[in-house]
Amino acid sequence: MALVKGTNCGFLLATPSGNPLGNDLEVMDTLAWSLKDTAPVGATKVTEIGWWCDNATEEANFEVGIYDHNVGDNNPEAKVGDFSTTNAKGTDAGWKKVTGLNIPITAGTIYWIAVQLDDTATTTNICFESSDGDRMDRKVGQTTLTDPWGASTSLADNINGIYAITDAPAPDPATATPNTAIISSMGCAHG
Repeated sequence: MALVKGTNCGFLLATPSGNPLGNDLEVMDTLAWSLKDTAPVGATKVTEIGWWCDNATEEANFEVGIYDHNVGDNNPEAKVGDFSTTNAKGTDAGWKKVTGLNIPITAGTIYWIAVQLDDTATTTNICFESSDGDRMDRKVGQTTLTDPWGASTSLADNINGIYAITDAPAPDPATATPNTAIISSMGCAHG
Protein backbone atom coordinates (compact mmCIF):
# COMPACT_ATOMS: atom_id res chain seq x y z
CA MET A 1 0.00 0.00 0.00
CA ALA A 2 1.17 3.52 -0.69
CA LEU A 3 0.07 6.86 0.73
CA VAL A 4 -3.44 7.47 -0.62
CA LYS A 5 -5.57 10.46 0.30
CA GLY A 6 -8.80 9.35 1.93
CA THR A 7 -7.25 5.99 2.90
CA ASN A 8 -4.20 6.69 5.10
CA CYS A 9 -3.59 10.44 4.75
CA GLY A 10 -5.67 13.59 4.34
CA PHE A 11 -9.24 13.70 5.64
CA LEU A 12 -10.42 10.26 6.80
CA LEU A 13 -13.41 8.63 8.49
CA ALA A 14 -11.32 6.26 10.66
CA THR A 15 -7.81 6.10 12.11
CA PRO A 16 -5.40 4.40 9.68
CA SER A 17 -3.47 1.31 10.72
CA GLY A 18 -0.24 -0.20 9.49
CA ASN A 19 2.71 1.44 7.78
CA PRO A 20 1.52 3.77 4.97
CA LEU A 21 4.67 2.86 3.01
CA GLY A 22 5.57 6.26 1.62
CA ASN A 23 8.32 6.00 -0.98
CA ASP A 24 10.60 8.51 0.77
CA LEU A 25 11.40 9.84 4.24
CA GLU A 26 11.72 13.42 5.44
CA VAL A 27 12.95 14.84 8.74
CA MET A 28 10.14 15.58 11.18
CA ASP A 29 11.86 17.08 14.24
CA THR A 30 11.95 20.90 14.48
CA LEU A 31 9.76 21.15 11.40
CA ALA A 32 6.10 21.93 10.84
CA TRP A 33 4.54 19.88 8.05
CA SER A 34 1.13 20.35 6.47
CA LEU A 35 -0.97 18.50 3.91
CA LYS A 36 -3.59 20.11 1.66
CA ASP A 37 -6.99 18.42 1.35
CA THR A 38 -10.69 19.19 0.91
CA ALA A 39 -13.11 18.49 3.77
CA PRO A 40 -15.50 15.65 2.87
CA VAL A 41 -19.26 15.94 2.34
CA GLY A 42 -21.08 16.16 5.67
CA ALA A 43 -18.01 17.14 7.73
CA THR A 44 -18.50 19.84 10.37
CA LYS A 45 -15.49 19.24 12.63
CA VAL A 46 -12.12 17.52 13.00
CA THR A 47 -12.01 15.14 15.97
CA GLU A 48 -8.51 13.62 15.57
CA ILE A 49 -5.22 14.50 13.87
CA GLY A 50 -2.27 12.16 13.48
CA TRP A 51 0.94 11.44 11.60
CA TRP A 52 3.18 8.48 10.74
CA CYS A 53 6.42 8.34 12.77
CA ASP A 54 8.62 6.06 10.69
CA ASN A 55 11.29 5.26 13.30
CA ALA A 56 11.76 4.81 17.04
CA THR A 57 13.33 7.94 18.56
CA GLU A 58 13.49 9.80 21.86
CA GLU A 59 10.41 11.33 23.52
CA ALA A 60 9.38 14.79 22.27
CA ASN A 61 6.31 17.01 22.24
CA PHE A 62 4.25 17.47 19.08
CA GLU A 63 1.48 19.86 18.08
CA VAL A 64 -1.41 19.47 15.65
CA GLY A 65 -3.82 21.88 14.02
CA ILE A 66 -5.84 22.91 10.98
CA TYR A 67 -5.19 25.94 8.75
CA ASP A 68 -7.36 27.59 6.17
CA HIS A 69 -6.17 27.84 2.56
CA ASN A 70 -4.34 30.81 1.03
CA VAL A 71 -5.51 30.76 -2.60
CA GLY A 72 -2.94 33.33 -3.75
CA ASP A 73 0.10 31.43 -2.44
CA ASN A 74 -1.48 27.94 -2.47
CA ASN A 75 -0.30 27.26 1.08
CA PRO A 76 -1.62 27.33 4.68
CA GLU A 77 -2.77 30.70 6.06
CA ALA A 78 -4.52 31.19 9.44
CA LYS A 79 -5.32 28.64 12.14
CA VAL A 80 -8.84 27.23 12.32
CA GLY A 81 -10.15 26.60 15.84
CA ASP A 82 -7.62 25.68 18.51
CA PHE A 83 -4.29 23.91 18.16
CA SER A 84 -3.46 20.96 20.42
CA THR A 85 -0.02 21.95 21.73
CA THR A 86 0.99 19.39 24.38
CA ASN A 87 1.18 15.82 23.06
CA ALA A 88 3.75 13.13 23.88
CA LYS A 89 5.21 11.37 20.83
CA GLY A 90 6.39 8.33 22.74
CA THR A 91 9.54 6.44 21.76
CA ASP A 92 8.23 3.89 19.28
CA ALA A 93 7.48 4.09 15.57
CA GLY A 94 3.89 4.14 14.31
CA TRP A 95 0.86 6.42 14.12
CA LYS A 96 0.95 9.33 16.57
CA LYS A 97 -2.43 10.93 17.18
CA VAL A 98 -4.40 13.44 19.19
CA THR A 99 -8.05 12.58 19.85
CA GLY A 100 -10.94 14.52 21.37
CA LEU A 101 -10.49 17.55 19.11
CA ASN A 102 -13.36 19.85 18.17
CA ILE A 103 -12.02 21.97 15.28
CA PRO A 104 -14.83 23.46 13.15
CA ILE A 105 -14.61 22.92 9.39
CA THR A 106 -16.92 23.30 6.39
CA ALA A 107 -17.52 20.44 3.95
CA GLY A 108 -16.11 21.06 0.46
CA THR A 109 -13.58 23.63 1.75
CA ILE A 110 -9.79 23.32 1.28
CA TYR A 111 -7.78 23.07 4.51
CA TRP A 112 -4.23 22.22 5.56
CA ILE A 113 -3.72 19.51 8.22
CA ALA A 114 -0.58 20.42 10.20
CA VAL A 115 1.85 18.77 12.62
CA GLN A 116 4.97 20.12 14.36
CA LEU A 117 7.50 18.03 16.32
CA ASP A 118 10.13 19.27 18.79
CA ASP A 119 13.76 18.17 18.46
CA THR A 120 14.85 14.58 19.07
CA ALA A 121 18.50 13.52 19.47
CA THR A 122 18.01 10.86 16.80
CA THR A 123 16.35 12.21 13.65
CA THR A 124 12.62 11.41 13.54
CA ASN A 125 11.19 10.72 10.07
CA ILE A 126 7.80 11.09 8.40
CA CYS A 127 7.03 9.36 5.09
CA PHE A 128 6.01 11.09 1.88
CA GLU A 129 5.78 10.41 -1.82
CA SER A 130 5.11 12.05 -5.13
CA SER A 131 1.46 12.05 -6.08
CA ASP A 132 0.38 14.05 -9.12
CA GLY A 133 -1.76 17.05 -8.21
CA ASP A 134 -1.33 16.92 -4.42
CA ARG A 135 0.58 19.35 -2.22
CA MET A 136 2.35 19.56 1.13
CA ASP A 137 4.15 22.45 2.82
CA ARG A 138 6.89 22.73 5.45
CA LYS A 139 8.54 25.21 7.79
CA VAL A 140 12.00 24.57 9.25
CA GLY A 141 13.32 25.46 12.71
CA GLN A 142 9.89 25.33 14.36
CA THR A 143 9.26 24.91 18.08
CA THR A 144 5.50 25.49 17.72
CA LEU A 145 2.73 25.85 15.14
CA THR A 146 2.47 29.53 14.22
CA ASP A 147 -0.55 31.70 13.42
CA PRO A 148 -0.50 32.71 10.66
CA TRP A 149 1.50 29.90 9.01
CA GLY A 150 3.97 32.36 7.45
CA ALA A 151 6.92 31.84 5.10
CA SER A 152 7.46 28.24 4.09
CA THR A 153 8.46 25.83 1.35
CA SER A 154 5.62 24.42 -0.72
CA LEU A 155 6.15 21.03 -2.32
CA ALA A 156 3.87 20.46 -5.30
CA ASP A 157 2.88 16.96 -6.35
CA ASN A 158 3.72 15.44 -2.96
CA ILE A 159 1.76 14.01 -0.04
CA ASN A 160 2.88 12.97 3.45
CA GLY A 161 1.69 10.72 6.26
CA ILE A 162 -0.62 13.21 8.00
CA TYR A 163 -4.36 12.69 8.53
CA ALA A 164 -7.43 14.23 10.18
CA ILE A 165 -10.58 12.36 11.23
CA THR A 166 -13.86 14.21 10.67
CA ASP A 167 -17.42 13.67 11.79
CA ALA A 168 -18.57 13.10 8.19
CA PRO A 169 -21.04 10.22 7.89
CA ALA A 170 -19.69 6.93 6.59
CA PRO A 171 -20.51 6.34 2.91
CA ASP A 172 -23.46 4.12 2.04
CA PRO A 173 -21.92 0.76 1.00
CA ALA A 174 -24.61 0.40 -1.69
CA THR A 175 -23.44 3.55 -3.49
CA ALA A 176 -19.75 3.77 -2.46
CA THR A 177 -16.93 3.18 -4.90
CA PRO A 178 -14.77 0.11 -4.14
CA ASN A 179 -11.89 2.19 -2.65
CA THR A 180 -14.07 4.34 -0.38
CA ALA A 181 -13.94 2.11 2.68
CA ILE A 182 -10.36 0.86 2.43
CA ILE A 183 -8.15 1.54 5.44
CA SER A 184 -4.55 0.38 5.14
CA SER A 185 -3.67 -2.57 7.31
CA MET A 186 -0.61 -3.75 5.40
CA GLY A 187 2.88 -2.47 5.87
CA CYS A 188 6.51 -3.02 6.53
CA ALA A 189 9.19 -0.93 8.15
CA HIS A 190 11.65 1.20 6.22
CA GLY A 191 15.25 0.14 6.48
